[in-house]
Amino acid sequence: MYVVRPVELADIAALEALAAVPMPGVHTLPKTREKIRAMVELSIASFGAHVDIPSEEGYLLVLESQDRHIVGTAAMFAAAGSNGTYFSFRNDVIQQVSRDLNISHSVHALTLCSELTGYSQLSSFYVGEREHGTPEAALLSRARLMFAVLAPHRFSDRFFVPLAGVTDSEGGSPFWDALGRKFFKMDFLDAERTIGGARNRTLIVELMPHYPVYVPLLPGDAQAAMGQIHPSGELAFNLLTAEGFEADDYIDIFDGGPILQAHKNSLRTYTGALQRRVATSVDTPDRGREPQLRYAVSSGSEHDFRAVITHCPALDSQLSVALSVEVQEALHVAEGDTVICVRI
Repeated sequence: MYVVRPVELADIAALEALAAVPMPGVHTLPKTREKIRAMVELSIASFGAHVDIPSEEGYLLVLESQDRHIVGTAAMFAAAGSNGTYFSFRNDVIQQVSRDLNISHSVHALTLCSELTGYSQLSSFYVGEREHGTPEAALLSRARLMFAVLAPHRFSDRFFVPLAGVTDSEGGSPFWDALGRKFFKMDFLDAERTIGGARNRTLIVELMPHYPVYVPLLPGDAQAAMGQIHPSGELAFNLLTAEGFEADDYIDIFDGGPILQAHKNSLRTYTGALQRRVATSVDTPDRGREPQLRYAVSSGSEHDFRAVITHCPALDSQLSVALSVEVQEALHVAEGDTVICVRI
């Protein structure tokens, strides 16, 4: 049975191995042991903290396989730009009219903005090749939002997810080459290493253009890359759009990748979450003939959060959920405890 749980210090070596897998873009795990440890320590402190309003907390979950190997990660930051301002490009349309020439047209423009500051940010989603397209991948992605349902005071009412944009075989970004490189005077990979993926640095507002960038003036390959995801991000994109996230309003200021965003009330996990009391399942001949549905089930403790997949009859009209002893042990729950269930 696969289990999603908070990261632990003992997982650092496994995370190093995952971080060594080539993953494009800057929205992934840190690459050095030092930074991985800092992220793990932040997550442990955040899960253990008493939180009144979302701030600098960061939560890192891992997907653990049956043989106790770490095969995936997913993170969530309580408030993007909590120690500054989170910058992105907003897709705008500028209307231009000349009455003398009787000409009217619309121009696509990019405007540097900080509108996503304070939103909760999902990031660092990665699963191994064996888990691609499996229910466990969906569990890992959804578990973050199940934790937010459990502890709403820890997160914003709005969420966003930056996805890695298009890069070439050498790691270059046509969008960066056309725009960011002109102002930062460095290659994309150098910028990624230097700035480390942060979108809240003062140097961004110091160096990036403050006025709208007219998209038709950019080279064709840069225009074509805008809002496009790297092929390795398709799994995350499909899971997130099925969840209720939408693209098109914002793109990343570095590689032009799409930024998906949504209000919590439009997300399936929020609208479909059911709180149920745990009962112990008993195998009977009648039970074997009941239609079995697949649910993601998470524990009801924000300080000992865990999530798994299980099969059980439809829960819409039930007050309890029947879980096997094995599932209860995996979730660290017992009969009578409250869990959160979401249909997958």
